[in-house]
Amino acid sequence: MAIARRIALGTTVVAVLTAPFSIAAQEDVEKVKKDLFAVITLRGNPCGAVISFERLGENDYNAICQTGDRYHIFVSSEDRVGVEKY
Repeated sequence: MAIARRIALGTTVVAVLTAPFSIAAQEDVEKVKKDLFAVITLRGNPCGAVISFERLGENDYNAICQTGDRYHIFVSSEDRVGVEKY
């Protein structure tokens, strides 16, 4: 019984300690989706909503929109935001 309690307690401690990080990570994901959506639509492209994305590098993303459209969003060497449909 003592070992089972220790395992249960250890599992609970790990869950409590990691929960804030997973919540923060999910909030970051939602923020990135909203930011990418804003950039895509401000450049006059159809989207609906960004449903998923892949980070390729700093300020470099591929995004898939609710409409099925796929975009590459990046910052060029001239510090301009680029949106390319692929």
